[in-house]
Amino acid sequence: MDWREVVYQLRQLHQPAEQVRDQMLTDTFGRKHNYLRISLTERCNLRCLYCMPEEGVDLSPSSELLTTEEILRLAGIFASAGVDKIRLTGGEPTLRRDLVELTAALRALPGVNAVGITTNGITLSRKLSALQAAGMNMLNISVDTLRPERFEQMTRRRGHERVMDAIHNAIQLGYDPVKVNVVVMRGVNDDELADFVDLTRTLPINVRFIEYMPFDGNVWSDSKMVSYADMMARVLAAYPQGLERFRDPKGEVAKNFRVPGFRGSVSFITSMTKAFCADCNRLRLMADGNLKVCLFGANEVSLRDAMRESASEDDLRLIISAAVDRKKAAHAGMFEIAKSPNRAMIKIGG
Repeated sequence: MDWREVVYQLRQLHQPAEQVRDQMLTDTFGRKHNYLRISLTERCNLRCLYCMPEEGVDLSPSSELLTTEEILRLAGIFASAGVDKIRLTGGEPTLRRDLVELTAALRALPGVNAVGITTNGITLSRKLSALQAAGMNMLNISVDTLRPERFEQMTRRRGHERVMDAIHNAIQLGYDPVKVNVVVMRGVNDDELADFVDLTRTLPINVRFIEYMPFDGNVWSDSKMVSYADMMARVLAAYPQGLERFRDPKGEVAKNFRVPGFRGSVSFITSMTKAFCADCNRLRLMADGNLKVCLFGANEVSLRDAMRESASEDDLRLIISAAVDRKKAAHAGMFEIAKSPNRAMIKIGG
C-alpha cells in the first residue's frame, strides 16, 4: 500500500497528533519499542560465512541509501516518541566517513541516553577515542574465533590481530563491559566456547554466544546450529563450579551469567530455541531507509520514499505507527524462518 493511502486511512480515525506520537512505538501486544538499530551502510570489509552469501550481494546505489540528514530526521522522530537507545550497525558501520559526527548528533537528540555500535573491529581502533568523545557509550565487537587461521576461514579475510587489539584498546579506554559477539556454528568454532569463557577470567568483557540464525544466502541448517542447551552443557563441562545467573532487565535479549570469581560475564542469545519475542523492544532502520519491525519478518516499509515525496513529520509518525501495529506476537520458529524470504544479514544490519 502506498504511504499516502496509509496516512489517509489513519487520519480518518481523527487521532490527535500528540496521541499518535505517544502511541506510535507501542504495538498491539503492548510492547513499547525504545531501542532503534540503524544500519549505516551495506558495505563490509569482511565476508563472514553467516552474514555474507558466498556469491556476495548486490549493493544498493548510493542514491538509494539514507543521507546523514535523513538519518537524523528519522532518529529525531523516533526519539521524540520514546526511543532512548540507538545502535549503529551495517554492513560495517566504521566504514561510514562521518561516523563520529553522526554519533555526536544522535547523542545530542533529546531523550537519547545511549548510542552504541556493533562492529567487526577491523578499523575500530582508528576511531575509537573520537567515538567515545562523541558520546558513544555502548560497544559490541564481533569475533567468532580466537584462532587467526580460523578467522581467515570464517571471514574470508585477514585481520584477527586488529580485532583483538580493538577489544583491548576499548578496555583501556574504560568501556565496561566490552561486549564480544560470537556466532557459534557446529563443526566450525563450537570447540572454542571454553576458550572464550576463559577470557572473562580477568577481562571486563561480556562474551555473547549467539545461536546461528537463518538469513538469505547463509546456507543455514539446524545441523549447523548449536543450541543454547548444548552451549550451556559444554560450558558447564569446562567449568563444573557452575555459572551465577544475573537478574536480567526487562527487554534483555541475552541470558546473562558469570563464572564465580571471574571479572567478566557470559551470555547466550537464544533467538532460535528460546525466543524472547514477548519482551522485544527494538526496531530496525536499514541503510536504504526501510523500517523492519522484526528481524525475521519480511514486512518492510520505506521511510526514505515517504520523506523524499514530502511526507511531513506527522505523516511519518503515522507510517511508523502502522508498521509497528503490524508486528506479530512472535516469529514463526527457526524452520519456518529458514523457508521464508528475507534479506541477507549484511543488508539488514546486525
